[in-house]
Amino acid sequence: MYVLHIANKNYSSWSLRPWVLMRTLDIPFEEQLNPLPTGSSWNVYRQTSPNGRMPCLVDDGWAVWDSLAIVEYLAERHSGVWPADARARAWARSAAAEMHSGFSALRGACSMSCGVRVELFETSEALRHDLFRLGDLWNDGLARFGGPFLAGGSFSAVDAFFAPVAFRLKSYRLAVEGAAAAYPPRLLDLPAMREWYVSALAETWREPGHDAEIGAAGVIVEDLRATA
Repeated sequence: MYVLHIANKNYSSWSLRPWVLMRTLDIPFEEQLNPLPTGSSWNVYRQTSPNGRMPCLVDDGWAVWDSLAIVEYLAERHSGVWPADARARAWARSAAAEMHSGFSALRGACSMSCGVRVELFETSEALRHDLFRLGDLWNDGLARFGGPFLAGGSFSAVDAFFAPVAFRLKSYRLAVEGAAAAYPPRLLDLPAMREWYVSALAETWREPGHDAEIGAAGVIVEDLRATA
């Protein structure tokens, strides 16, 4: 059986991607949660993951690291990871790759923390641009392939790549326009996403670096996490 090594559910957007994909597609795996250590995680995570980061999928002793590589590894072994239609699949891969390498303003200003609600000090021009592009991309996929997911009727890897964004928009009270406005709540209502959220709120670990980033970006107006 696969072993999926992940970091804290409250903070780790990268870990969420393969986790929610495998859970939603009923790909069996054993979860191994590795809490973020105080300070550098390099030496701790290097024991499992070659790049010293989470997530890392281990298959019969063979490590596959980075969320995009994990998704492609799974796609070679399981149906439904990417859309069956060639054009939908190409669009989905393009959108996932854009999320994987882009949206730096959104990432920088809105560090993932499932259990807090934050009022931002400002919405920068760069963040507004990312939100516009996000809505534009989602509206395109929903219109082009008919929804309710980005590349058609079924949840696939492209939706998994945007699952952390749904948590970010909720935490920071951000929105997109058009049909895309209904997409984040749709993701958050998935059984796997609800399961992740409950586990994230129950965590008592705190990662000072992430919390400092959040404090620099805005004021926490609500903290739903279990007491540290």
